Amino acid sequence: MPTVTVGTARVHYDIEGPAPATPSHSASVTASAPATPSHSASVTASAPATATATATGLPHPPPGRLPALLLVHGTGSGGAVVNWGRTAPRFTDGRHEARHEARGEGRGEERHEARGEGQAEERHARTVITPDLSGADRTVDDGGPLTVETLAAQVVAVIEDAGTGPVDLLGFSMGAPVAAAVAALRPDLVNRLVLVAGWAYTDGDEYLRNLFALWQRLGEQDPAGFGRFVTMTGFSRDFLNAIGREEVEALIPNMPPTPGTLRHVAVDRAVDVRALLPLITAPTLVIGCARDATVPVENSRELAAAITGSTYAEIDAGHVVFFEKEDEFVKTVTDFLAG
Repeated sequence: MPTVTVGTARVHYDIEGPAPATPSHSASVTASAPATPSHSASVTASAPATATATATGLPHPPPGRLPALLLVHGTGSGGAVVNWGRTAPRFTDGRHEARHEARGEGRGEERHEARGEGQAEERHARTVITPDLSGADRTVDDGGPLTVETLAAQVVAVIEDAGTGPVDLLGFSMGAPVAAAVAALRPDLVNRLVLVAGWAYTDGDEYLRNLFALWQRLGEQDPAGFGRFVTMTGFSRDFLNAIGREEVEALIPNMPPTPGTLRHVAVDRAVDVRALLPLITAPTLVIGCARDATVPVENSRELAAAITGSTYAEIDAGHVVFFEKEDEFVKTVTDFLAG
């Protein structure tokens, strides 16, 4: 169970897939972040990772090491396990993805045949890193207020401690502005960037401002109502009706309004990464969710428009797109990362 020290936090993270060069987890890695959001501030961590550079200047892992993908979770004290426990193996298992393509029709079959099975595995298999940021159950800190920059500093420290070199970085929901901040402030650590169901500025959107204020109020005064409400807004109506009442009821406890969850909600209410978006130079994919009732899809479209040269994709799903349309989500991300 690797951990890295960032300020008062001992940040837990997992690595799945082929092992990278062994990091020294007994050593502390200290990252700095301002106590309050400051878009001119840098996010740094010690012990920089080693990487080589291609002829185009884009860093890549040393020979023999698979590319790394770091997944940044969204709001909720369940952290990486709740968000990525089911989906992460789809990115580590290149053979699984190759078989999935082989079962497809038309273009998917032609691509598989043209590459050959071994080439398909090499294209898709990767090391996956899943950190639990402050507020998640498996990371311990002093319980103080969090900011996007604080969480971004934790992601930076995990990347450097893991020893994989620069990573492809994917952030979901709250994790999207955090990942955007990392890419803007530490471009040397990010090869490609994927932002899923994210947004740039809470206070400028009355829907978001009121939704997160209601989350805060329900979390403090009506925990049962909180769980039911976030389930209703987290998934599309069609998905909830398709899985049926028993499974819907089973989803409700997945995001209890623990103190950690409410610390994340406070981050959600204060998000403003508008000044950072023009600084992003990594090739970027923004994924919007057409039926998103948590972060309406217009926010993803605006996020894409603010990042120079970004690619935009839209999936017909609710907010938790990797539950509703897992195959389409994995293919959309994998195709972009392989590009």
